[in-house]
Amino acid sequence: MIDPGLAQQLKEAGLEWQPTKRDNFMIPGGELAKDVFSLNDQTILVENVKGQTTVTFHGSTEWALDDVLLADIVWLPTETQLREAVQQQIAGDDGTLSLVWNADGYRCGLRRSDEEREFVGQTAEDAYGYALLFLLRAAQQERNRRWINTA
Repeated sequence: MIDPGLAQQLKEAGLEWQPTKRDNFMIPGGELAKDVFSLNDQTILVENVKGQTTVTFHGSTEWALDDVLLADIVWLPTETQLREAVQQQIAGDDGTLSLVWNADGYRCGLRRSDEEREFVGQTAEDAYGYALLFLLRAAQQERNRRWINTA
């Protein structure tokens, strides 16, 4: 799973989230800050019933969080979601994307135009996340530059 701090930075850099089933998220601050939540249709629990491990389906729970604004939560994208977001960012630039594992972790390589970059993470999610963060911040800087130049 992606580092929550990196996920927060991606949100601040403009990563947009269209929530879908099975997406994971956190609610920063407060007593729920360390919990990871998943979007589901129903609550499914793994429980021990009479000495047997069971998967129990619950249509409702005793405790429920009424609601949380999307703006107040942090999405924890999966490796696939991060890779696809990076691919979307470099799609028009004839860019290439690679991921390599070694004993030190993962290396995500980006090449677009004549520029090459490498991003290192302990997990594939983090390596893709750092690459995406770089691309989102570069896009923000470009938008700001255009805004300043047209004023």
